[in-house]
Amino acid sequence: MADNYIRFDWAMKRLLRNKANFGVLEGLLTTLLNEKIVIQKLLESESNQEDEYDKYNRVDILAENSRGELVLIEVQNNNEYAYFQRMLFGVSKLVTEYINRGESYDNVRKVYSVNIVYFSLGHGKDFVYHGKTEFRGIHDGDLLELSPFQKQTFKVDEVSQLYPEYYILKVNDFNNVATTPLEEWIYYLNTGTVPETAVAPGLEEVRQHLRLERMTKDELNAYYRHLDNIVILRDNINTERAEGRAEGRAEGRAEGLAAGRAEEKLENARNLKKLGVQPDIISAATGLSVEEINSL
Repeated sequence: MADNYIRFDWAMKRLLRNKANFGVLEGLLTTLLNEKIVIQKLLESESNQEDEYDKYNRVDILAENSRGELVLIEVQNNNEYAYFQRMLFGVSKLVTEYINRGESYDNVRKVYSVNIVYFSLGHGKDFVYHGKTEFRGIHDGDLLELSPFQKQTFKVDEVSQLYPEYYILKVNDFNNVATTPLEEWIYYLNTGTVPETAVAPGLEEVRQHLRLERMTKDELNAYYRHLDNIVILRDNINTERAEGRAEGRAEGRAEGLAAGRAEEKLENARNLKKLGVQPDIISAATGLSVEEINSL
């Protein structure tokens, strides 16, 4: 048996910014990063938007963990075609925002970019992807490693740990039975329900704090408007895709017809030229210029 809970994107916008509810975010990040994550505080990011479109299109939270690392969590409902570049821009902006001019580069903050997308991003079979930076030799394929001094100084074991890391959760692509803690989280993100057997960190906090019956009447009305907006957004995306395909087919047919007519004119001109008809007469009959006819 499963109960319905508040959608994660709405909870991020309205509820999870409260320190009392950090356990939900900490549970997701602990499960995803496979290490205990404690959120010290939430930070303001310039990417937070408050206009009507962004209220249901996307939402993000910027957190700092107990190690001083930055974690950007973003939920995206819109099928943004340049989303990969958007991820890069967001991380790059954070790296530069959170280092002071004149500081040493060893003060550059570690950034995790966690992207929860409710659309088909790219082409792949999995529903969770992890990206990190590695350097490999182009001749021998060996992995460039840190020196012992660098490991001791920076408190990391691998070069990739110094660079931003990306996680993409394609929650709509998950349609299996949840058997692992991460799958339990994906199941909740996808369906808004938490099975009674789920044991992943943070989901007990979801059960306690994100139940629909805890919302006031006004909150419920706003929440259901949010759900309606999500449906409208997806319908608009599907309509734009269908119209784009139809327009493309129409343009293709028009271009094909035009090309066919042009080739037909050329063929008629060639035949008339073979019969010895004067170029000016052929031009009048086909619409081709005399120069075009002479070049045939």
